[in-house]
Amino acid sequence: MSTNLVISGGPLHDFAATTAAIVDALAEEDVRSTVFEDPRAAIAELAAGADAWDLVTVNALRWTPTAERHRHLRERWSFALGDDEADVLRRHVLDGGGLLACHAAALCFDGHRTWADLLGATWDWDRSSHPPLGPVTVSPTPEAGEHAITAGLGAFATVDEVYGFLREEPGLVPLLTSPHGGVDHPVLWTRSVGRGRVVVDLLGHDVAAVARTPHLEVLRRSARWLLRRDS
Repeated sequence: MSTNLVISGGPLHDFAATTAAIVDALAEEDVRSTVFEDPRAAIAELAAGADAWDLVTVNALRWTPTAERHRHLRERWSFALGDDEADVLRRHVLDGGGLLACHAAALCFDGHRTWADLLGATWDWDRSSHPPLGPVTVSPTPEAGEHAITAGLGAFATVDEVYGFLREEPGLVPLLTSPHGGVDHPVLWTRSVGRGRVVVDLLGHDVAAVARTPHLEVLRRSARWLLRRDS
């Protein structure tokens, strides 16, 4: 059985429910998850026993909410990722661990340079956006047919948020896209970093979106790919 350290929690989403759905999906792939709602405690646990964790999953929204509209969120949810903490996450991946970044993980940690390098794209508070939760179509890219996570997957309809106009690093190759604002935006991609692997899955705003059958299959395949069970 593989081990999964999960960072969960934050405002504006039912993270307890979506994290439970993700944990259940990964359990079907023989992955045992331990959930932390305190990112600082989770990263300290990772630093103390890096060899104990095969996978790190972030399904959370933790950042420093400086905008006036977020004033009411500051006391409960503000979190600034320290450079040493970012390096713990980086080292986990470089040394061969897996990282699954789910939905609002792209907004986490204020786009810390190390976090952005791991994910390949992060939220830009000056230009990124998403429409209200609603019906969307998710489509595979030409590269999707060659990848273990998306091979054979066709376009599917869901109800979700489409994050768009992110700050993308060069060379990002999406496997799934969805339209927003007249542009097809990446909603699923993978990266190889050092000896480890990263999956960024921007779908899954709520339990219904997480549990929709095509998306559940993507999650299960992502776990297999991250843990190198696909070869």
